[in-house]
Amino acid sequence: MPAPSGVVNAIYSTVIRRNFGFLGVIFLGAFATEIAFETTANSIWNSINRGRQWRDIKHRYMEQDE
Repeated sequence: MPAPSGVVNAIYSTVIRRNFGFLGVIFLGAFATEIAFETTANSIWNSINRGRQWRDIKHRYMEQDE
């Protein structure tokens, strides 16, 4: 197995080695993953249900202000 490079060693010694830094990386990664998943899921849902959602049909039922 080759020895780790300087960059990998620096990342390990500053982030992963300390429990607080490791947990911070875990929580930030989970938060970013959740936002990406939610955005993607909402986009897919909206594209599948286009024309059947309230925002698409409310102009038929709301009174126009004149």
